[in-house]
Amino acid sequence: MRIGVPAETRAGETRVAATAETVKKLVASGHQVVVESDAGLRASQTDDSYVAAGATIGSADDALGAEMVLKVRSPSEQELGRMPRGTTLIGMLNPFDREGLERLAAAGLTAFALEAAPRTTRAQSMDVLSSQANIAGYKAVMLAANVYQRFMPMLMTAAGTVKAARVVILGAGVAGLQAIATAKRLGAVIEASDVRPAVKEQVESLGAKFIDVPFETDEEREIAQGVGGYARPMPESWMLRQAAQVAARVKQADIVITTALIPGRKAPVLVTEDMVKTMKPGSVILDMAVEQGGNCPLSEPGRTVVKHGVTLIGETNLPAMVAADASALYARNVLDFLKLIVTKEGTLNVDMEDDIVAACLMTRDGQLLRQ
Repeated sequence: MRIGVPAETRAGETRVAATAETVKKLVASGHQVVVESDAGLRASQTDDSYVAAGATIGSADDALGAEMVLKVRSPSEQELGRMPRGTTLIGMLNPFDREGLERLAAAGLTAFALEAAPRTTRAQSMDVLSSQANIAGYKAVMLAANVYQRFMPMLMTAAGTVKAARVVILGAGVAGLQAIATAKRLGAVIEASDVRPAVKEQVESLGAKFIDVPFETDEEREIAQGVGGYARPMPESWMLRQAAQVAARVKQADIVITTALIPGRKAPVLVTEDMVKTMKPGSVILDMAVEQGGNCPLSEPGRTVVKHGVTLIGETNLPAMVAADASALYARNVLDFLKLIVTKEGTLNVDMEDDIVAACLMTRDGQLLRQ
């Protein structure tokens, strides 16, 4: 099969969908791989490294014109116009972007959105959300620490003692747990909150204190279990109790990192403007949910702003700031997914009996399959 790897054209996107490591394995399996010139340059992947792995270097048209195209983000209108009908597309295509998926269907693509893979043990090696969230959690702390104008660890010096930074992390999924681990390594004192009681042990094992919000009804307890590893919207009564607990912690915090997302829905507001007003001057909020509406209404996508003396960071693509490792992990996810849909003879085999394949397939034969 001829596989194309075009450069990403979305503003700020520095990742690439295949690395020299994964290209070498694809070529060893009998595939032809064409990589757009300089496609991996911003992810520390040179054209020479791709050639050494067995790929050929070509133009954007060469890569987009292949039988199968590997991308990080969904193609633009211009890119779609250069992809022949019947092309197989694999990438992070946003399963909840109906308009975007309809464009892919109209273009006649067989499109797989890797974010839609089920949260099962078998699918772990192709879980792009986890691999990229892990990197985002790390970078979130590093970015916040860089903006914060004080030390992270406690220091005892001849000139006096410097207190450790107090960090509050809201949402203890993959990104939140990595943020806890990173902040702990930097010497901060950490508290974390999540609607799912099951993560309390994980939070505490990383050295953070869990902000516990007791459940008052069986309904609250059941909803808090989540679905498929994801959180569900909690009842208003529980949210009010959580808000009170969070407000007290945010007031004392030096850095707040919010990571709470609900698939297919607007991100919940966890840090209100009134809470921000109570924070110390020079405090920092990094809103990892800013692209989905934000966990703080004052956050602005793609901008760092100062409001009420607090710096709010609205970076929308944290993994792209660690492009080399983000690309390496993503490319491995893609490679493992290809093993499910490409036969040893190099032909496409869409097995709808396979739960991972069926979940990821968005469009085929001009039809939108994701409703």
